[in-house]
Amino acid sequence: MNRKVVVLLLFLPLIVVFTSCSQPKPQTQLRFGILAAQKGLWDEAIFRWKKVIQSEPDSSAAHNNLAVAYEKKGLWEEAEKEYELALKLSPNNKHISSNYDKFKARFENSEKEEDKDNKKKDKNK
Repeated sequence: MNRKVVVLLLFLPLIVVFTSCSQPKPQTQLRFGILAAQKGLWDEAIFRWKKVIQSEPDSSAAHNNLAVAYEKKGLWEEAEKEYELALKLSPNNKHISSNYDKFKARFENSEKEEDKDNKKKDKNK
């Protein structure tokens, strides 16, 4: 057997152990997502907040933040689902409630605008 292969096989378990130990903590992922969102990097923020939810499914902050990101990307159904999960996890959280209320108002307005646009298109046909 090639000496390089033997050395690699000996160190492979150590590499696996060290890389699994170096996974960022959920709070680090949460903060990283916030920094990404502040720079308008919504896909990166979504990625980070999904990572938090994988390890801490009951994180109302991660669900709320994910909802905000989905809303910014125009993914209304996904945003609503995440807001509802966040509120279920933290029903008395005024910040989440406020975000959800604002979301519902924006969502209703966007639906009204869409209806107006569709009616205009129908008239022009």
